Amino acid sequence: MRHTEFWARMESALGPAYARAWADQFVIGDLGERTAQQALDAGEPPKVVWAAVWRTLDLPPSER
Repeated sequence: MRHTEFWARMESALGPAYARAWADQFVIGDLGERTAQQALDAGEPPKVVWAAVWRTLDLPPSER
């Protein structure tokens, strides 16, 4: 997964106005107590970060 796909999925799940703010502020335990943005900045693959976001938001399997 590329970063562009990650952000498109985030915007689809949370809306374009909220996706970036949520990624900057919401700490996810599955990412080592980091935010999605911190994990991406640290080099975590977008696919891994998306999987953690997907679990955290309890999104449907179709959005996996």
